[in-house]
Amino acid sequence: MELLLAKALMIQGTGSGAGKSLITAALCRIFKNEGIKVAPFKAQNMALNSYITAEGAEIGRAQALQAEAAGIEPAADMNPVLLKASGEMGSQVIVHGKVHSTMKAQEYYAFKKTAWAAVKESFDRLSLRHDLIIMEGAGSPAEINLMDVDIVNMSAAKYAKAPVILVGDIDKGGVFASIYGTVKLLGRSSRHIKGFVINKFRGDAEILKPGLDMIRDKTGKPVIGVLPYIKEIGLPEEDGLFFERFKQIKPFERFKQIKIVIVRLQYIANFTDFDPFSYEPDVELIYSSNPSDIENADIVIIPGSKNTVKDLILLKENRLDESIKQAYSKGIRVIGMCGGYQMLGKKIYDPHCVESRHKEIDGIGLLNIETAFDKTKVTSQVEAEIVDGSWLMVHSDKNYELSAMRYQPLKGYEIHMGQSMGDIGLFRINRLIELNSLNRLNGSTLFMDGSMNGNCWGTYIHGIFDNDAFRREIIDQARKTKGLDTMNSITSYSDIKDKAIESLASIVKENIDMDFIKRIIGL
Repeated sequence: MELLLAKALMIQGTGSGAGKSLITAALCRIFKNEGIKVAPFKAQNMALNSYITAEGAEIGRAQALQAEAAGIEPAADMNPVLLKASGEMGSQVIVHGKVHSTMKAQEYYAFKKTAWAAVKESFDRLSLRHDLIIMEGAGSPAEINLMDVDIVNMSAAKYAKAPVILVGDIDKGGVFASIYGTVKLLGRSSRHIKGFVINKFRGDAEILKPGLDMIRDKTGKPVIGVLPYIKEIGLPEEDGLFFERFKQIKPFERFKQIKIVIVRLQYIANFTDFDPFSYEPDVELIYSSNPSDIENADIVIIPGSKNTVKDLILLKENRLDESIKQAYSKGIRVIGMCGGYQMLGKKIYDPHCVESRHKEIDGIGLLNIETAFDKTKVTSQVEAEIVDGSWLMVHSDKNYELSAMRYQPLKGYEIHMGQSMGDIGLFRINRLIELNSLNRLNGSTLFMDGSMNGNCWGTYIHGIFDNDAFRREIIDQARKTKGLDTMNSITSYSDIKDKAIESLASIVKENIDMDFIKRIIGL
């Protein structure tokens, strides 16, 4: 008996960074606001920026944001295959939210049938729970060397019977050539494309109109919308766009009082951990590998990494470990997140060569911990209690809103290989799902996490800075060190994100022919 699949629409791009993810999020919010049960879907994502769902599944962070836009909980079926590049070891392949294995490219291509089965299974399950699926493609659908192993673009569109909207990025230049070239390279498969959207347009739309008419004449397909260039969208970015951020390292702005440096890593993961700082009125946030930036910051953060050992080696080769130690010796607060937390310890052991061929390596040595990698990946949402808040609280006013933090658990998620041992006990965490043999053996989901040594601390808890009161305390610690008054206000990051999603949805709705989209979907 054939499954009755939900209606579907696919957003593809002429290349990476065209804006597929955010347009998909916008459409999810538009249809959600119209009372339609809508969900996002990306068959295969390659990203180092991931999220842990309530069931302990690891998916692309973009799909979690799209689920938020749709007003639903993120789920494994929204991103059945996730690839996380790990350098010379290949890519970690995650299927239905769980690690399958690490593969090199040729091994993964041979794995296609298994991956495709997972894609179809997830789409079918998602279809049973929703009325409309907004699908996102990956890269370009016209990579002619990869069409025979495609499971994310046209193959997924055909399976879902989804009409396709192709997005081109005019800001990169050559948008009409990229649209026309994509259609021609796709051959017969281009029949699934029903229209085009031009994204990131600056200037007078009338100048563009002759080109819109010509591309319709040449392809037989209309341009159904031109979206304006939005400088600050206010939403987490995809990996490809983030690396553009890396290329635009800028000096600190003079009027910002607190300077936070995220140490630039080659294999940085989950960089959205730090986005909430960007919306604090007194914070300037930069990503840098400049020793001067690190040694003159107010807070230095070593982020997570998909290849902790490799990034640690690169830090040492560039003597950035010495800059981090120098910052620590000057009283600058040094924070390690996940892989960065592991790097700040005394030793990292990798007896099974999970991440690299180095079975043992010295850490930076600021924290009194050692880490041993194993083959089990911890993936869970968590709630965390601060064991002793005296190191954190800087406000003496009992009426101050932040005092409520003492009685509310911090929320976040864990996603890491290996366990750390030693001087640990900053947070008491409750893993909200039973994950692995360790949990089953001790019969508990309560664990200790985090370590501190003077003005250096680290944790495995991703998303910890999404907790507004906690984030403000971290900033106000730095303010107090500089002799500045603390700020008696809290920025709500969740409200900022939701307003940004609504704003994006409004822009898309105003500039895209939604009646055309509804017609091709069949709504």
